[in-house]
Amino acid sequence: MRCLSARALCTKWLPVHLWLALVGGSGCGSTDPSDESPVTGPGMCDTTALTSRLQALATAEDFAFYVESPTGASLTVERGAATMETAFESASTSKWVAAATILWLVDQGVLALTDHPQDYLSDTQWPVAAGSALSNITLSHLLSFTSGLNEEVACTNLPNSDFFTCVRNVALRNADSAPEPGTTFSYGSNHLQVAAAMAVAATEHSGWSSVFDDFKRATGLFPTSQFNLPSTTNPRVAGGMTWTATEYIAFIRAYRDGDFYDDGALLEQARSNQVGNASIAKSPAFAGLGEDWRYGYGQWLECHSDTFEPSCADEATVSSPGAYGAYPWLAWSSGAFGIIARQGNLGTFTEGYAIFDQARDLVEEWIRCEASAAP
Repeated sequence: MRCLSARALCTKWLPVHLWLALVGGSGCGSTDPSDESPVTGPGMCDTTALTSRLQALATAEDFAFYVESPTGASLTVERGAATMETAFESASTSKWVAAATILWLVDQGVLALTDHPQDYLSDTQWPVAAGSALSNITLSHLLSFTSGLNEEVACTNLPNSDFFTCVRNVALRNADSAPEPGTTFSYGSNHLQVAAAMAVAATEHSGWSSVFDDFKRATGLFPTSQFNLPSTTNPRVAGGMTWTATEYIAFIRAYRDGDFYDDGALLEQARSNQVGNASIAKSPAFAGLGEDWRYGYGQWLECHSDTFEPSCADEATVSSPGAYGAYPWLAWSSGAFGIIARQGNLGTFTEGYAIFDQARDLVEEWIRCEASAAP
């Protein structure tokens, strides 16, 4: 991809629609031949084709698109009423944030990945018989969705349910059917709901919202975002967040840079395949895309194949797509990251992912150009 001349510096911080009007699709023109020599540095690479592709996509829902290169250059495209400051309901995009918050407590020594729910929850809150499969669940199993708590409960969707009563219902619902932890991967809400209950009890807070408030104060992230669905007192931790794309992007950048973990090994574990040899009982990536992705802690490890290969997990792109079609992602191999922010109908995960997929070649070309243009 051709990089813009020095004259492009005058426009790189303008809004995208003004920038495109000025460059006319080919860069800031100049009658001075000396201006046509390439200039290196972030923000020098042409985004015209990528922007045009995104603007031309036929989509049912408005969306905001953002991508940032490792050099710090970025592109924002906003379609219709969707902006980077629009408050979107998260669906499963909140899984990445919730797991990162719990791992922050692990980094502080408040929790350990080997801890069990019964280490913090009372017999009333977690009525699990000694020797049952549920008694062997660890925090690591919960964050990797291999806990065996595969049978969902309705109370995570009820605003007036009591949070800890709902966690109790998870235990009762799965008491007779749960496989041994670590043997089955099943994508669902129960795992993080129980992990969040452990975090609440360990910190002696009144609820998950207070735990998240601590994380926000300590990191400066998500100043206006919150876990508020179906309610702030009974949030669905695996899918009940409301965020803006600007705030989510700041989270991904800080996560990539390890800004809120002292122990770098935690970040390595979080983005590593934690499913291991467990059988796959429920995977929306396979059901919706036909691709055999695997899971770390609160994030997918994308594998663009119908059969998982260990090499897929090496420097994988991690992501946390939501059922409304939002798609936050981070490519560890390059350090680039971005988001498709949208709120379509429930179950439109594949539509949001398709927006990125249809522009993937131009996104990757722009990232490569920015890398080569860097001083």
